[in-house]
Amino acid sequence: MDAQSIQQLTTFLAPFLPYLLKMGEKAAEEAGKKLGEAAWERAKALWEKLRRKKNVEQVAQTAAALPNNAALGEALRAEIARALQEDADLRAEIARLWEQTKAAGVNVTARGERSVAIGGNVSGSVIITGDGNKVSR
Repeated sequence: MDAQSIQQLTTFLAPFLPYLLKMGEKAAEEAGKKLGEAAWERAKALWEKLRRKKNVEQVAQTAAALPNNAALGEALRAEIARALQEDADLRAEIARLWEQTKAAGVNVTARGERSVAIGGNVSGSVIITGDGNKVSR
């Protein structure tokens, strides 16, 4: 996988991490409702492979605890990249799963304060983030 794909993978997984790290029926139900059932299933499949690398899971726990910390997000990306570089079988399996995820159209992620995620066509729409904004027509 190239650097851009690893970045996209990490960004995709980030909002799922709190649920993936406390895997259970309740967490799955909550994640499915909040983040979408198809995306949740893809995230679970990817995470099941990646979590086998102890360092990836450890960094993910820290990144999930502080989701707005860009340095921790970068540390997670770097740890995933390192794990994939060291393990050719894992790299091949994650690449296959990631391609399936992209082909399924599961790629919308909003991350960070005042983020906006769009999963469909919003042509002609006005999207505003921030404080104190006024919109008039």
